[in-house]
Amino acid sequence: MMYRQLADVYEKLEATTKKLEKRDILSELYKKCSSEELAKVVLLSMGVVYPRGELELGIANEMMKKVIQNIYGIDKHELEKKFKETGDLGLTAEFFIRHKKQQTLMKRDLTIEKVFENLRKLPKITGVGSQERKIALISELLSCAKEKEARYLVRTVLGEMRIGVAAGIVRDAIAKAFNKEPKDVEHVFNILGDYGKVAEMAKKGKMKAEIIPGSPLRVMLAERAPDLKTALEKFENPAIEMKYDGLRVVIHKQGSSVKLFSRRLDEITKQFPEVVEWSRKLIKADEAIVEGELLSVDSQGRPRPFQLLSRRIQRKYGIERMVREIPVQMNLFDLVYFNKENYMRKPLKERWKKLNEIITEKKGKFQLAEHIETKDFKKANKFYHYCLSKGEEGVMVKNLDAHYQPGKRVGYWLKCKPIMEPLDLVIIGAEWGEGKRAKWLGSLILGARDSETGKFLPTGMLGSGLTEEQLKEITKKLKNLIIEEKGRVVRIKPEIVVEVGYEEIQQSPKYPSGYALRFPRLLRFRENEKNPEDADTVQTIKKLFNMQRGRK
Repeated sequence: MMYRQLADVYEKLEATTKKLEKRDILSELYKKCSSEELAKVVLLSMGVVYPRGELELGIANEMMKKVIQNIYGIDKHELEKKFKETGDLGLTAEFFIRHKKQQTLMKRDLTIEKVFENLRKLPKITGVGSQERKIALISELLSCAKEKEARYLVRTVLGEMRIGVAAGIVRDAIAKAFNKEPKDVEHVFNILGDYGKVAEMAKKGKMKAEIIPGSPLRVMLAERAPDLKTALEKFENPAIEMKYDGLRVVIHKQGSSVKLFSRRLDEITKQFPEVVEWSRKLIKADEAIVEGELLSVDSQGRPRPFQLLSRRIQRKYGIERMVREIPVQMNLFDLVYFNKENYMRKPLKERWKKLNEIITEKKGKFQLAEHIETKDFKKANKFYHYCLSKGEEGVMVKNLDAHYQPGKRVGYWLKCKPIMEPLDLVIIGAEWGEGKRAKWLGSLILGARDSETGKFLPTGMLGSGLTEEQLKEITKKLKNLIIEEKGRVVRIKPEIVVEVGYEEIQQSPKYPSGYALRFPRLLRFRENEKNPEDADTVQTIKKLFNMQRGRK
Protein backbone atom coordinates (compact mmCIF):
# COMPACT_ATOMS: atom_id res chain seq x y z
CA MET A 1 0.00 0.00 0.00
CA MET A 2 1.23 3.49 -0.85
CA TYR A 3 1.65 6.00 1.98
CA ARG A 4 -0.41 8.58 0.06
CA GLN A 5 -3.45 6.32 0.54
CA LEU A 6 -2.95 6.47 4.29
CA ALA A 7 -2.43 10.25 4.11
CA ASP A 8 -5.80 10.55 2.35
CA VAL A 9 -7.38 8.59 5.20
CA TYR A 10 -5.68 10.80 7.79
CA GLU A 11 -7.16 13.86 6.07
CA LYS A 12 -10.67 12.37 6.14
CA LEU A 13 -10.27 11.54 9.82
CA GLU A 14 -9.08 15.06 10.59
CA ALA A 15 -12.07 16.54 8.76
CA THR A 16 -14.72 14.94 11.00
CA THR A 17 -15.38 14.98 14.72
CA LYS A 18 -17.95 12.16 14.54
CA LYS A 19 -16.71 8.95 16.12
CA LEU A 20 -18.90 6.69 13.98
CA GLU A 21 -17.59 8.32 10.80
CA LYS A 22 -14.02 7.83 11.99
CA ARG A 23 -14.80 4.18 12.78
CA ASP A 24 -16.24 3.62 9.29
CA ILE A 25 -13.29 5.32 7.57
CA LEU A 26 -10.82 3.09 9.43
CA SER A 27 -12.94 -0.02 8.95
CA GLU A 28 -12.83 0.41 5.17
CA LEU A 29 -9.07 0.98 5.31
CA TYR A 30 -8.47 -2.17 7.36
CA LYS A 31 -10.58 -4.28 4.98
CA LYS A 32 -8.35 -3.27 2.05
CA CYS A 33 -5.13 -4.28 3.79
CA SER A 34 -3.27 -7.47 2.98
CA SER A 35 -2.38 -9.79 5.86
CA GLU A 36 1.25 -8.64 5.62
CA GLU A 37 0.51 -4.92 5.96
CA LEU A 38 -2.55 -4.92 8.26
CA ALA A 39 -0.73 -4.67 11.60
CA LYS A 40 1.50 -1.85 10.30
CA VAL A 41 -1.48 0.11 8.96
CA VAL A 42 -3.43 -0.29 12.21
CA LEU A 43 -0.51 1.07 14.28
CA LEU A 44 0.13 3.92 11.83
CA SER A 45 -3.57 4.81 11.89
CA MET A 46 -3.06 5.43 15.62
CA GLY A 47 -0.01 7.58 14.87
CA VAL A 48 2.53 5.07 16.21
CA VAL A 49 4.85 2.33 14.96
CA TYR A 50 5.25 0.59 18.32
CA PRO A 51 2.41 -0.35 20.70
CA ARG A 52 2.32 1.66 23.92
CA GLY A 53 4.74 0.25 26.45
CA GLU A 54 7.36 -0.56 23.88
CA LEU A 55 9.75 1.91 22.25
CA GLU A 56 9.15 5.64 21.79
CA LEU A 57 10.58 7.42 18.73
CA GLY A 58 12.01 10.17 20.94
CA ILE A 59 12.28 12.87 18.25
CA ALA A 60 11.89 16.43 19.53
CA ASN A 61 10.74 19.55 17.70
CA GLU A 62 14.26 20.94 17.37
CA MET A 63 15.55 17.92 15.49
CA MET A 64 12.53 17.98 13.19
CA LYS A 65 13.12 21.67 12.50
CA LYS A 66 16.68 20.87 11.36
CA VAL A 67 15.33 18.23 8.99
CA ILE A 68 12.76 20.63 7.50
CA GLN A 69 15.38 23.38 7.09
CA ASN A 70 17.80 21.04 5.31
CA ILE A 71 15.25 19.33 3.07
CA TYR A 72 13.48 22.46 1.88
CA GLY A 73 16.45 24.86 1.82
CA ILE A 74 15.11 27.46 4.25
CA ASP A 75 16.69 29.38 7.11
CA LYS A 76 15.73 29.27 10.76
CA HIS A 77 13.94 32.64 10.67
CA GLU A 78 11.64 31.53 7.84
CA LEU A 79 10.85 28.30 9.64
CA GLU A 80 10.11 29.93 12.99
CA LYS A 81 7.87 32.55 11.37
CA LYS A 82 5.76 29.95 9.59
CA PHE A 83 5.69 27.66 12.65
CA LYS A 84 4.38 30.52 14.77
CA GLU A 85 1.60 31.04 12.22
CA THR A 86 0.56 27.39 12.00
CA GLY A 87 1.46 26.11 15.47
CA ASP A 88 2.11 22.78 13.72
CA LEU A 89 5.39 21.53 12.23
CA GLY A 90 3.41 19.17 9.99
CA LEU A 91 1.56 22.08 8.35
CA THR A 92 4.84 24.00 8.28
CA ALA A 93 6.54 21.20 6.32
CA GLU A 94 3.54 21.00 3.99
CA PHE A 95 3.79 24.74 3.28
CA PHE A 96 7.48 24.62 2.43
CA ILE A 97 7.20 21.59 0.15
CA ARG A 98 4.52 23.52 -1.74
CA HIS A 99 6.86 26.52 -2.01
CA LYS A 100 10.18 24.66 -1.93
CA LYS A 101 13.28 26.46 -3.10
CA GLN A 102 15.25 23.28 -3.68
CA GLN A 103 14.01 21.15 -6.56
CA THR A 104 16.19 18.13 -5.79
CA LEU A 105 13.57 16.13 -3.90
CA MET A 106 13.43 12.45 -4.77
CA LYS A 107 10.69 11.21 -7.08
CA ARG A 108 10.29 7.75 -5.51
CA ASP A 109 6.83 7.06 -4.13
CA LEU A 110 6.59 6.31 -0.42
CA THR A 111 5.16 2.98 0.69
CA ILE A 112 3.71 2.03 4.07
CA GLU A 113 6.50 -0.53 4.38
CA LYS A 114 9.25 2.08 3.87
CA VAL A 115 7.74 4.56 6.33
CA PHE A 116 7.25 1.85 8.95
CA GLU A 117 10.76 0.45 8.43
CA ASN A 118 12.53 3.82 8.78
CA LEU A 119 10.52 5.01 11.78
CA ARG A 120 11.00 1.78 13.71
CA LYS A 121 14.77 2.17 13.40
CA LEU A 122 14.81 5.57 15.14
CA PRO A 123 14.66 4.57 18.85
CA LYS A 124 17.27 1.84 18.34
CA ILE A 125 19.98 4.24 17.13
CA THR A 126 22.40 5.21 19.91
CA GLY A 127 26.00 6.26 20.38
CA VAL A 128 28.29 8.62 18.49
CA GLY A 129 26.66 10.12 15.42
CA SER A 130 23.20 8.90 16.41
CA GLN A 131 21.57 12.30 15.80
CA GLU A 132 22.93 12.49 12.25
CA ARG A 133 21.73 8.94 11.48
CA LYS A 134 18.25 9.71 12.82
CA ILE A 135 18.10 12.89 10.74
CA ALA A 136 19.14 10.88 7.68
CA LEU A 137 16.30 8.36 8.16
CA ILE A 138 13.66 11.07 8.53
CA SER A 139 15.15 13.08 5.67
CA GLU A 140 14.98 10.07 3.37
CA LEU A 141 11.23 9.89 3.92
CA LEU A 142 10.55 13.63 3.69
CA SER A 143 12.62 13.90 0.52
CA CYS A 144 10.14 11.55 -1.17
CA ALA A 145 7.00 13.00 0.42
CA LYS A 146 4.29 14.94 -1.37
CA GLU A 147 2.60 17.86 0.45
CA LYS A 148 -0.02 15.93 2.39
CA GLU A 149 2.38 13.06 3.11
CA ALA A 150 4.87 15.50 4.63
CA ARG A 151 2.21 16.88 6.97
CA TYR A 152 1.40 13.48 8.46
CA LEU A 153 4.94 12.10 8.39
CA VAL A 154 6.14 14.97 10.57
CA ARG A 155 3.20 14.60 12.94
CA THR A 156 3.75 10.84 13.23
CA VAL A 157 7.43 11.31 14.07
CA LEU A 158 6.58 13.91 16.72
CA GLY A 159 3.61 11.94 18.11
CA GLU A 160 1.16 14.78 17.39
CA MET A 161 -1.33 13.38 14.85
CA ARG A 162 -4.37 15.56 15.69
CA ILE A 163 -6.77 13.28 13.83
CA GLY A 164 -8.88 12.32 16.85
CA VAL A 165 -8.35 8.57 16.70
CA ALA A 166 -8.57 7.08 20.18
CA ALA A 167 -8.12 3.40 21.02
CA GLY A 168 -11.89 2.88 21.28
CA ILE A 169 -12.40 3.98 17.67
CA VAL A 170 -9.70 1.57 16.46
CA ARG A 171 -11.29 -1.23 18.50
CA ASP A 172 -14.70 -0.61 16.92
CA ALA A 173 -13.19 -0.29 13.44
CA ILE A 174 -11.46 -3.66 13.75
CA ALA A 175 -14.70 -5.21 15.00
CA LYS A 176 -16.69 -3.82 12.08
CA ALA A 177 -14.07 -4.67 9.46
CA PHE A 178 -13.89 -8.34 10.44
CA ASN A 179 -17.39 -8.95 11.84
CA LYS A 180 -16.38 -9.28 15.51
CA GLU A 181 -17.88 -7.97 18.73
CA PRO A 182 -16.08 -4.90 20.12
CA LYS A 183 -15.97 -6.51 23.58
CA ASP A 184 -14.14 -9.53 22.13
CA VAL A 185 -11.67 -7.27 20.33
CA GLU A 186 -11.04 -5.36 23.56
CA HIS A 187 -10.62 -8.55 25.58
CA VAL A 188 -7.86 -9.75 23.24
CA PHE A 189 -6.25 -6.31 23.34
CA ASN A 190 -6.25 -6.33 27.15
CA ILE A 191 -4.04 -9.40 26.96
CA LEU A 192 -1.87 -8.58 23.92
CA GLY A 193 -1.65 -4.81 24.34
CA ASP A 194 -1.24 -4.35 20.57
CA TYR A 195 -4.14 -3.50 18.24
CA GLY A 196 -1.98 -4.44 15.24
CA LYS A 197 -1.77 -8.04 16.45
CA VAL A 198 -5.44 -7.98 17.46
CA ALA A 199 -6.43 -6.95 13.91
CA GLU A 200 -4.38 -9.80 12.46
CA MET A 201 -6.17 -12.27 14.73
CA ALA A 202 -9.58 -10.81 13.87
CA LYS A 203 -8.83 -11.09 10.14
CA LYS A 204 -7.90 -14.77 10.62
CA GLY A 205 -10.99 -15.37 12.76
CA LYS A 206 -8.92 -16.41 15.79
CA MET A 207 -9.92 -14.33 18.80
CA LYS A 208 -8.36 -16.29 21.66
CA ALA A 209 -5.29 -14.81 23.28
CA GLU A 210 -3.08 -16.25 25.99
CA ILE A 211 -1.28 -14.22 28.64
CA ILE A 212 2.43 -14.10 27.89
CA PRO A 213 4.71 -13.03 30.76
CA GLY A 214 6.83 -10.17 29.53
CA SER A 215 4.09 -8.63 27.38
CA PRO A 216 2.35 -5.72 29.14
CA LEU A 217 -1.27 -6.07 30.27
CA ARG A 218 -3.80 -3.33 30.91
CA VAL A 219 -4.56 -2.96 34.60
CA MET A 220 -7.89 -2.90 36.41
CA LEU A 221 -9.11 0.60 37.31
CA ALA A 222 -10.94 1.95 40.35
CA GLU A 223 -13.88 4.30 40.71
CA ARG A 224 -14.22 7.03 43.32
CA ALA A 225 -16.71 6.50 46.17
CA PRO A 226 -18.35 9.49 47.89
CA ASP A 227 -17.42 8.08 51.31
CA LEU A 228 -16.32 4.94 53.09
CA LYS A 229 -19.80 4.00 54.35
CA THR A 230 -21.23 4.06 50.81
CA ALA A 231 -18.33 1.97 49.51
CA LEU A 232 -18.78 -0.70 52.20
CA GLU A 233 -22.49 -0.99 51.40
CA LYS A 234 -21.72 -1.76 47.74
CA PHE A 235 -20.23 -5.20 48.41
CA GLU A 236 -21.35 -8.24 50.37
CA ASN A 237 -17.73 -9.25 51.05
CA PRO A 238 -15.46 -6.19 51.03
CA ALA A 239 -11.73 -5.93 51.59
CA ILE A 240 -10.28 -2.61 52.74
CA GLU A 241 -6.77 -1.94 51.55
CA MET A 242 -4.35 0.89 52.15
CA LYS A 243 -4.34 3.28 49.16
CA TYR A 244 -0.73 4.15 48.52
CA ASP A 245 0.43 7.36 46.86
CA GLY A 246 2.86 5.90 44.39
CA LEU A 247 3.30 4.30 40.99
CA ARG A 248 1.18 1.36 39.87
CA VAL A 249 3.62 -1.36 38.79
CA VAL A 250 2.99 -4.76 37.21
CA ILE A 251 5.79 -7.30 37.72
CA HIS A 252 6.27 -10.06 35.13
CA LYS A 253 8.46 -12.95 36.25
CA GLN A 254 9.51 -15.72 33.87
CA GLY A 255 12.29 -17.85 35.33
CA SER A 256 15.12 -15.47 36.17
CA SER A 257 13.79 -12.84 33.77
CA VAL A 258 11.83 -9.98 35.38
CA LYS A 259 10.17 -7.04 33.65
CA LEU A 260 8.38 -4.09 35.23
CA PHE A 261 5.59 -2.15 33.52
CA SER A 262 3.73 1.00 34.53
CA ARG A 263 -0.02 1.52 34.36
CA ARG A 264 0.57 3.21 30.98
CA LEU A 265 2.26 0.00 29.77
CA ASP A 266 5.69 1.66 29.68
CA GLU A 267 8.55 -0.66 30.59
CA ILE A 268 10.47 0.67 33.60
CA THR A 269 12.66 -2.36 34.39
CA LYS A 270 16.01 -0.58 34.14
CA GLN A 271 14.98 2.23 36.47
CA PHE A 272 14.29 -0.08 39.43
CA PRO A 273 16.99 -2.78 39.61
CA GLU A 274 16.34 -3.45 43.30
CA VAL A 275 12.68 -4.32 42.57
CA VAL A 276 13.87 -6.71 39.86
CA GLU A 277 16.22 -8.41 42.32
CA TRP A 278 13.54 -8.65 45.05
CA SER A 279 11.11 -10.14 42.53
CA ARG A 280 13.60 -12.82 41.45
CA LYS A 281 14.23 -13.89 45.04
CA LEU A 282 10.89 -13.32 46.77
CA ILE A 283 8.23 -14.43 44.26
CA LYS A 284 7.98 -18.21 44.62
CA ALA A 285 6.90 -19.08 41.10
CA ASP A 286 8.41 -20.12 37.78
CA GLU A 287 6.07 -17.69 36.07
CA ALA A 288 3.91 -15.00 37.63
CA ILE A 289 2.37 -11.60 37.00
CA VAL A 290 1.72 -9.64 40.18
CA GLU A 291 0.97 -5.99 40.73
CA GLY A 292 1.14 -3.36 43.39
CA GLU A 293 2.12 0.19 44.24
CA LEU A 294 5.70 1.40 44.27
CA LEU A 295 6.50 4.19 46.75
CA SER A 296 9.41 6.45 47.42
CA VAL A 297 9.97 6.22 51.19
CA ASP A 298 12.11 7.85 53.88
CA SER A 299 14.25 6.06 56.48
CA GLN A 300 11.14 5.50 58.67
CA GLY A 301 9.20 3.97 55.76
CA ARG A 302 6.87 6.96 55.36
CA PRO A 303 5.95 8.02 51.82
CA ARG A 304 7.92 10.79 50.17
CA PRO A 305 6.59 13.12 47.42
CA PHE A 306 5.64 11.42 44.17
CA GLN A 307 7.98 13.77 42.27
CA LEU A 308 10.97 11.89 43.67
CA LEU A 309 9.63 8.69 42.16
CA SER A 310 9.14 10.58 38.90
CA ARG A 311 12.83 11.44 38.88
CA ARG A 312 13.67 7.75 38.98
CA ILE A 313 11.17 6.89 36.26
CA GLN A 314 12.66 9.49 33.93
CA ARG A 315 16.29 8.65 34.68
CA LYS A 316 18.26 6.69 32.07
CA TYR A 317 21.74 7.06 33.56
CA GLY A 318 23.18 7.10 37.07
CA ILE A 319 20.68 4.48 38.22
CA GLU A 320 22.87 3.20 41.06
CA ARG A 321 23.04 6.68 42.58
CA MET A 322 19.25 7.03 42.25
CA VAL A 323 18.78 3.71 44.08
CA ARG A 324 20.77 5.11 47.02
CA GLU A 325 19.23 8.59 47.02
CA ILE A 326 15.60 7.62 46.38
CA PRO A 327 14.85 4.26 48.05
CA VAL A 328 11.57 2.56 47.18
CA GLN A 329 9.07 0.16 48.68
CA MET A 330 6.89 -2.29 46.74
CA ASN A 331 3.41 -3.05 48.11
CA LEU A 332 1.73 -5.96 46.31
CA PHE A 333 -2.05 -6.33 46.10
CA ASP A 334 -3.00 -8.62 43.22
CA LEU A 335 -2.08 -11.69 41.18
CA VAL A 336 -3.28 -12.14 37.58
CA TYR A 337 -1.14 -15.05 36.35
CA PHE A 338 0.62 -17.96 38.04
CA ASN A 339 2.52 -20.88 36.50
CA LYS A 340 0.66 -21.09 33.15
CA GLU A 341 -2.73 -20.30 34.73
CA ASN A 342 -4.75 -17.14 34.06
CA TYR A 343 -6.08 -15.86 37.40
CA MET A 344 -8.14 -12.99 35.95
CA ARG A 345 -11.40 -14.95 36.05
CA LYS A 346 -10.90 -15.99 39.67
CA PRO A 347 -12.46 -13.92 42.50
CA LEU A 348 -10.21 -11.54 44.42
CA LYS A 349 -10.43 -13.75 47.51
CA GLU A 350 -8.64 -16.56 45.62
CA ARG A 351 -6.15 -14.20 43.96
CA TRP A 352 -5.25 -12.64 47.32
CA LYS A 353 -4.88 -16.07 48.97
CA LYS A 354 -2.50 -17.31 46.26
CA LEU A 355 -0.56 -14.03 46.33
CA ASN A 356 -0.01 -14.52 50.08
CA GLU A 357 1.28 -18.03 49.41
CA ILE A 358 3.85 -17.12 46.76
CA ILE A 359 5.32 -13.92 48.27
CA THR A 360 8.15 -14.03 50.78
CA GLU A 361 7.95 -10.60 52.37
CA LYS A 362 10.92 -8.36 53.01
CA LYS A 363 9.34 -5.86 55.37
CA GLY A 364 9.72 -2.25 54.38
CA LYS A 365 10.99 -3.24 50.94
CA PHE A 366 8.88 -5.88 49.18
CA GLN A 367 5.67 -6.70 50.97
CA LEU A 368 1.94 -7.32 50.76
CA ALA A 369 -0.31 -4.29 50.89
CA GLU A 370 -1.91 -3.63 54.28
CA HIS A 371 -5.37 -5.15 54.02
CA ILE A 372 -8.31 -6.09 56.24
CA GLU A 373 -11.56 -7.89 55.44
CA THR A 374 -14.62 -6.58 57.25
CA LYS A 375 -18.12 -5.29 56.69
CA ASP A 376 -18.06 -3.47 60.03
CA PHE A 377 -17.94 0.30 59.47
CA LYS A 378 -16.22 1.05 62.81
CA LYS A 379 -13.36 -1.33 62.02
CA ALA A 380 -13.11 -0.07 58.46
CA ASN A 381 -13.16 3.57 59.56
CA LYS A 382 -10.47 2.92 62.15
CA PHE A 383 -8.30 1.35 59.42
CA TYR A 384 -9.04 4.30 57.11
CA HIS A 385 -7.79 6.83 59.66
CA TYR A 386 -4.81 4.61 60.42
CA CYS A 387 -3.88 4.76 56.69
CA LEU A 388 -4.17 8.55 56.68
CA SER A 389 -1.98 8.76 59.78
CA LYS A 390 0.69 6.81 57.91
CA GLY A 391 0.78 9.54 55.27
CA GLU A 392 -1.11 7.54 52.63
CA GLU A 393 -4.02 8.70 50.48
CA GLY A 394 -6.85 6.72 52.06
CA VAL A 395 -8.18 3.23 51.30
CA MET A 396 -9.40 1.06 48.46
CA VAL A 397 -12.59 -0.91 49.09
CA LYS A 398 -12.57 -4.03 46.91
CA ASN A 399 -15.15 -6.70 46.12
CA LEU A 400 -13.68 -10.04 47.24
CA ASP A 401 -16.16 -11.92 45.02
CA ALA A 402 -15.26 -10.07 41.79
CA HIS A 403 -12.93 -11.16 39.01
CA TYR A 404 -10.14 -9.02 37.54
CA GLN A 405 -11.37 -6.81 34.68
CA PRO A 406 -8.36 -5.23 32.90
CA GLY A 407 -8.60 -1.76 31.46
CA LYS A 408 -12.04 -1.01 32.89
CA ARG A 409 -13.75 0.92 35.69
CA VAL A 410 -16.46 -1.61 36.48
CA GLY A 411 -17.06 -0.73 40.11
CA TYR A 412 -15.24 -3.72 41.65
CA TRP A 413 -12.70 -1.39 43.28
CA LEU A 414 -13.69 1.88 44.98
CA LYS A 415 -11.26 4.50 46.22
CA CYS A 416 -12.00 6.50 49.35
CA LYS A 417 -9.94 9.50 50.35
CA PRO A 418 -10.49 12.96 51.83
CA ILE A 419 -12.18 15.38 49.46
CA MET A 420 -9.92 18.37 48.86
CA GLU A 421 -11.59 21.76 48.87
CA PRO A 422 -11.28 23.84 45.67
CA LEU A 423 -8.77 26.67 45.47
CA ASP A 424 -9.23 30.19 44.10
CA LEU A 425 -6.16 30.97 42.01
CA VAL A 426 -5.16 33.69 39.53
CA ILE A 427 -4.24 33.14 35.88
CA ILE A 428 -0.74 34.61 35.46
CA GLY A 429 0.32 33.02 32.16
CA ALA A 430 -0.76 30.79 29.29
CA GLU A 431 0.36 29.18 26.03
CA TRP A 432 -1.04 29.51 22.54
CA GLY A 433 -2.38 26.18 21.33
CA GLU A 434 -1.29 24.14 18.33
CA GLY A 435 -3.05 22.92 15.19
CA LYS A 436 -6.77 23.61 15.28
CA ARG A 437 -6.31 25.31 18.65
CA ALA A 438 -3.52 27.65 17.51
CA LYS A 439 -5.83 30.69 17.74
CA TRP A 440 -6.73 30.04 21.38
CA LEU A 441 -4.90 30.38 24.67
CA GLY A 442 -4.75 27.23 26.79
CA SER A 443 -2.34 25.56 29.25
CA LEU A 444 -3.08 28.17 31.91
CA ILE A 445 -0.36 28.98 34.42
CA LEU A 446 -2.00 29.32 37.84
CA GLY A 447 -0.70 31.57 40.59
CA ALA A 448 -1.20 31.68 44.35
CA ARG A 449 -0.58 34.91 46.27
CA ASP A 450 2.35 35.08 48.62
CA SER A 451 0.83 36.84 51.64
CA GLU A 452 4.25 38.18 52.65
CA THR A 453 5.25 39.79 49.34
CA GLY A 454 1.91 40.14 47.57
CA LYS A 455 3.40 38.46 44.47
CA PHE A 456 1.61 35.69 42.58
CA LEU A 457 3.74 32.55 42.46
CA PRO A 458 3.13 29.76 39.91
CA THR A 459 1.61 26.60 41.35
CA GLY A 460 1.01 24.47 38.26
CA MET A 461 -0.64 24.45 34.85
CA LEU A 462 -4.21 23.71 33.84
CA GLY A 463 -4.53 22.47 30.26
CA SER A 464 -6.29 19.15 29.79
CA GLY A 465 -10.04 18.80 29.80
CA LEU A 466 -10.83 22.27 28.45
CA THR A 467 -13.52 22.35 25.75
CA GLU A 468 -13.32 24.54 22.66
CA GLU A 469 -16.02 26.78 24.12
CA GLN A 470 -13.98 27.23 27.30
CA LEU A 471 -10.84 27.97 25.27
CA LYS A 472 -12.72 30.63 23.31
CA GLU A 473 -13.97 32.18 26.55
CA ILE A 474 -10.53 32.06 28.16
CA THR A 475 -8.88 33.65 25.11
CA LYS A 476 -11.47 36.42 25.02
CA LYS A 477 -10.87 37.19 28.71
CA LEU A 478 -7.08 37.04 28.55
CA LYS A 479 -6.15 38.53 25.18
CA ASN A 480 -6.13 42.12 26.40
CA LEU A 481 -4.26 41.18 29.58
CA ILE A 482 -1.13 39.89 27.80
CA ILE A 483 1.89 41.85 29.05
CA GLU A 484 4.70 39.78 27.52
CA GLU A 485 4.97 37.17 24.76
CA LYS A 486 7.87 34.78 24.10
CA GLY A 487 7.14 32.28 21.36
CA ARG A 488 3.93 30.50 22.30
CA VAL A 489 4.19 31.45 25.99
CA VAL A 490 2.55 34.63 27.28
CA ARG A 491 2.61 36.42 30.62
CA ILE A 492 -0.79 37.59 31.86
CA LYS A 493 -1.64 40.53 34.08
CA PRO A 494 -2.97 38.87 37.28
CA GLU A 495 -6.64 39.86 37.22
CA ILE A 496 -8.71 36.76 36.46
CA VAL A 497 -9.58 34.55 39.44
CA VAL A 498 -10.65 30.95 38.77
CA GLU A 499 -11.94 28.23 41.06
CA VAL A 500 -9.87 25.08 40.55
CA GLY A 501 -10.53 21.52 41.62
CA TYR A 502 -7.70 18.99 41.87
CA GLU A 503 -6.86 15.52 43.11
CA GLU A 504 -4.12 16.50 45.54
CA ILE A 505 -1.37 19.01 46.34
CA GLN A 506 2.23 17.95 45.79
CA GLN A 507 5.51 19.56 46.71
CA SER A 508 7.28 20.70 43.56
CA PRO A 509 10.69 22.32 43.06
CA LYS A 510 9.55 23.16 39.51
CA TYR A 511 7.29 26.00 40.67
CA PRO A 512 8.37 29.04 42.73
CA SER A 513 5.48 28.48 45.16
CA GLY A 514 7.00 25.11 46.05
CA TYR A 515 3.73 23.30 45.32
CA ALA A 516 1.82 21.90 42.34
CA LEU A 517 -1.75 20.70 41.91
CA ARG A 518 -2.21 17.16 40.63
CA PHE A 519 -4.86 16.87 37.88
CA PRO A 520 -6.22 20.45 38.22
CA ARG A 521 -9.57 21.21 36.54
CA LEU A 522 -11.40 24.44 35.90
CA LEU A 523 -14.59 24.69 37.96
CA ARG A 524 -15.61 28.29 37.24
CA PHE A 525 -14.44 31.86 36.67
CA ARG A 526 -14.67 34.06 39.75
CA GLU A 527 -13.41 37.44 38.53
CA ASN A 528 -16.84 38.91 39.16
CA GLU A 529 -16.85 37.61 42.72
CA LYS A 530 -13.23 37.95 43.82
CA ASN A 531 -10.34 40.32 43.30
CA PRO A 532 -6.84 38.88 42.82
CA GLU A 533 -6.03 39.96 46.37
CA ASP A 534 -8.80 37.66 47.61
CA ALA A 535 -7.28 34.57 45.95
CA ASP A 536 -5.85 31.74 48.04
CA THR A 537 -2.31 32.17 49.28
CA VAL A 538 0.77 29.99 49.14
CA GLN A 539 0.45 29.71 52.91
CA THR A 540 -3.08 28.28 52.54
CA ILE A 541 -1.80 25.71 50.03
CA LYS A 542 0.95 24.72 52.45
CA LYS A 543 -1.63 24.23 55.20
CA LEU A 544 -3.83 22.07 52.96
CA PHE A 545 -0.80 20.06 51.88
CA ASN A 546 -0.02 19.24 55.51
CA MET A 547 -3.65 18.39 56.27
CA GLN A 548 -4.31 16.12 53.30
CA ARG A 549 -2.49 13.09 54.70
CA GLY A 550 -2.44 13.73 58.40
CA ARG A 551 0.91 15.51 58.42
CA LYS A 552 1.60 17.64 61.46
